[in-house]
Amino acid sequence: MKGEWVAIDWGTSNFRAWLLAGNAVLDKRSASCGLLHIEPGQFDATLKTLLGEWVADSSPMIVMAGMVGSQQGWYEVDYCPLPAGADSLLEQRKKFITSWGSEAWIVPGLCKSPSGDLPDVMRGEEIQLLGLSLLEGIDNFQAILPGTHSKHVRMQQKQIVDFSTYMTGELFHVLITHSLLGRALPDAAVDDNAFLRGVEISRRNAALSQLLFSARTLRLSGEISAESVGDYLSGLLIGSEFTTGNTGPVWLVGSAVLTRRYQLAANAFGIQTCCIDGDCCFIAGMQFLQQRLTEKQNGQC
Repeated sequence: MKGEWVAIDWGTSNFRAWLLAGNAVLDKRSASCGLLHIEPGQFDATLKTLLGEWVADSSPMIVMAGMVGSQQGWYEVDYCPLPAGADSLLEQRKKFITSWGSEAWIVPGLCKSPSGDLPDVMRGEEIQLLGLSLLEGIDNFQAILPGTHSKHVRMQQKQIVDFSTYMTGELFHVLITHSLLGRALPDAAVDDNAFLRGVEISRRNAALSQLLFSARTLRLSGEISAESVGDYLSGLLIGSEFTTGNTGPVWLVGSAVLTRRYQLAANAFGIQTCCIDGDCCFIAGMQFLQQRLTEKQNGQC
């Protein structure tokens, strides 16, 4: 299958790629082949294998984002400082040629280094935020991007001006798979009541480490079932993100499964939300950058 270019989201754990002709998506593929699974010096060979027939007899342009541009990635691409928008990403992109002749680009991530406060970084989410702005025609908004490391972001005049990271997804995985709270749990059952109970308890003026232990004590007392422990923990963790004072309205960017949970939590806090698919936002952001890169090469801008 021949396409004009390939958009890639290459993270720590997963790889996702879309083959496009202009703005039309022709094909998609994914693999559990993130940075952690690739030996040093093997990015080129790995990518060629992953793309398969897409590059068998052609050399489409490749635009990549995510942890592929980190210190542990293919090439390290420096972060752009805030405030940052599409022009900032284009100015600091990294260009190289693959072994099969494709022109490849890696887009930088963003960093926040406020004086006297904690630094923060993102790689990949900035593309989704650009895509959201383009798809909805909005320049000023707040957004939450759920995931392994959830991001709360503020955009003003098409520039990302602030963001914060919450290790919600990773903490949930650790608690369920490696802690006393998740030991010997049966298969989980969807329990919105348990989730919302966790959200409500997250609002208490207590340390999260204290509240988390209630997943065990409520189970021992029979107030929640073993099958519902996961949903209760999810409610505690997601709810804790909303205790930081976010008043909304907020865009929720991600899969339907994740955004539904965040929407339930936001509703409990009285925060207005709108949901949008994360993949659609990523593709829209990459399409814009690819067009601009092509124009720059052709001397059109």
